[in-house]
Amino acid sequence: MTVCIYHNPRCSKSRDTLALLHAQGLTPTVVAYLDTPPDAATLREVLAKLGLSDARALMRKGEAEYTDLHLADPSLSQEALIAAMVAHPRLIERPIVVNGDQAAIGRPPEQVLAIL
Repeated sequence: MTVCIYHNPRCSKSRDTLALLHAQGLTPTVVAYLDTPPDAATLREVLAKLGLSDARALMRKGEAEYTDLHLADPSLSQEALIAAMVAHPRLIERPIVVNGDQAAIGRPPEQVLAIL
C-alpha cells in the first residue's frame, strides 16, 4: 500500500495525522506541498479522490490570499481556483492523505483511517 500525505510540518493537524499514519505501521510518502506544490493535474486528481466537485472545498478560506485574490467570487471557474492553489499553495487545506483512488483531509486526523 502506497500512502501519500500532503504535509505542512508547521501545522499541528498535519503533524498529528503523520503520527497517526506511523502508528498504523505506515511509512507514507511525505510531500512538503509548500516547498513542492502540486500541479493543476494533481490537484484535479486529489479533488476527484476526495469526491469534491468544487475546488473551494479544498481551500483555506482564512488565508490572506483567499481574500486578496477575491477567490470567493462565484464567477471564477474551477480552473481559476485550481490555478490559484498551484500559485499559492498556502491556500490548500491540510493535511491531505491519498491512498490509491481514495483521499481524505486529516481534520480531524482520525478521518484518514477510513481510507487505509
